[in-house]
Amino acid sequence: MSVPFFRPLIGNSEIEAAVAVLRSGWLTTGHKCQEFEKAFSAFLGDGVEAVAVNSATAGLHLAAEACGVRAGDEVLVPTLTFTATAGAFHQMGAEPILVDVDPNTLTIDLNDAERKMTSRCKAIVPVHFGGWPCDMDAIVAFARRHGLRVIEDAAHALPARRDGRLVGAGESDACVFSFYANKTITTGEGGMLVTRDPEIAQRARMMRSHGFDRDAFDRFKRIGAAWRYDIIAAGYKYNLTDLAAAIGLEQLKRVYEFQEARQRIAEHYNSALAGLPLELPSPAPANGLHAWHLYPIRVRPEARCGRDELIKRLNQAEIGVSVHYLPLHMTSYWKARPGAVGAFPVATRHYQQSVTLPLFPDMTLDEADQVIEVVKTVG
Repeated sequence: MSVPFFRPLIGNSEIEAAVAVLRSGWLTTGHKCQEFEKAFSAFLGDGVEAVAVNSATAGLHLAAEACGVRAGDEVLVPTLTFTATAGAFHQMGAEPILVDVDPNTLTIDLNDAERKMTSRCKAIVPVHFGGWPCDMDAIVAFARRHGLRVIEDAAHALPARRDGRLVGAGESDACVFSFYANKTITTGEGGMLVTRDPEIAQRARMMRSHGFDRDAFDRFKRIGAAWRYDIIAAGYKYNLTDLAAAIGLEQLKRVYEFQEARQRIAEHYNSALAGLPLELPSPAPANGLHAWHLYPIRVRPEARCGRDELIKRLNQAEIGVSVHYLPLHMTSYWKARPGAVGAFPVATRHYQQSVTLPLFPDMTLDEADQVIEVVKTVG
């Protein structure tokens, strides 16, 4: 029996919600999107505002624009991340300065960030890698000391928590979540920008829809609404549809159920793979919660087979795996940029030794055991 790398968990409630929108006569950004934003804000609490967008990439781009990142600025970004983390800022004309990561948590190394700081740095972009919550207190303190904006890439981090506080409810300027198909909750494609700053939220809402001073739902759907509008900026097409938001609303109701299911599989892996020549993911910090978006392992040099051979054996057993990530400083585009300076020993080593095992909410223990049986051949 094959085991996929990921399988989305969609139930009858999501299907019924999507059908209801299809029958409603309004498919794009409207009431459901507003409901999703309100529900997400309430979930995070602490006065956080939420702005729904069509991808986390779009959310990062909007956050960069709203936080004043402009051409010629520099932005500190961990090299061990998906290309969108750097690309969203590059689209503003800024230069991502690549930073190595901590060997245990795989999150941004503030010591390396300190070494690479220049007077042109405008922001720091911590990535909650694999669902492990960054030490945001330390990152915010670093940013304040250097006069930087803080924009969190929380694509992996719903509903991660540290020191009793959910990721996204902290003191950063903005935080962006992903609802891509393999994330804790999904809308197929989509994301959410959250912030405590009403000016950032207002700017993001306006810029996500071409720079209109009013949204389409207000202009076209509400009977009696004035038809007049204005364009107050050259915005983007980044709005989330009601169809996607309806699915997201139902998924959000089950977010802890999904996290608990992921954690059960992660703990099963932890127990079964202990003692092998592997490095396993870091557990959640004390008084914290790991989102368990990813389960990356590293194959130690003393193992009977290397990373590539293990991937081959897993594929031969019809088990889907991946590698997270080819560090940006090793990719054709980013390594040629001026921000890819210096050595990145931790991220490089992680890439050379790592493989990400399957992990998803309705994964069975039998499926996990199939994976474990192959992985044990390294010992």
